[in-house]
Amino acid sequence: MSKPKIETRFERGLFAARWLMAPMYLGLVVSLAMLMVIMAREVAYYAPKIMVLSSEDAILSVLTLIDLTLAGNLLLIVLFSGYENFVSKLDIDATADRPSWMGTVDFSGLKMKLIASIVAISGIHLLKRFMEIGEKHAETPFDPTQLRWMVLIHLTFVASGVLLAVMDLLAAKTDKH
Repeated sequence: MSKPKIETRFERGLFAARWLMAPMYLGLVVSLAMLMVIMAREVAYYAPKIMVLSSEDAILSVLTLIDLTLAGNLLLIVLFSGYENFVSKLDIDATADRPSWMGTVDFSGLKMKLIASIVAISGIHLLKRFMEIGEKHAETPFDPTQLRWMVLIHLTFVASGVLLAVMDLLAAKTDKH
């Protein structure tokens, strides 16, 4: 017994709807370019001051650059993995530049990479705030309540990552339905 034509057309339309995500991935490319501009601005700001920066300020500036880099990495992971998992496979020749993980990260792996990146970014923000404690010229004045909230939010991200990993482990051990 074959499906009615209307059902087949409807299912093809649903499947084609995945292409509505393509402009969103293009938006992520624009976001990556925005991060690159912010990175260039930060380097241009700190580089001329290298001879007068204290070691703490140098570390804080490097942490800022690392933070931006991790955010860019996160964008790339979401961009490539999301596109390949939900829209279409990237038909790019296997060149030496092609990251080894491309085409191999499934939705579960994408979740784990996302939460790991978020935890790393949160940890860097927290480290920057800890390093600014007692600094007279800190970007933001020390606020113990804000710092407690930052620690609590960071621990929430860590706990979420652990719970996601446990759920993936349990799902992998169960029989597929």
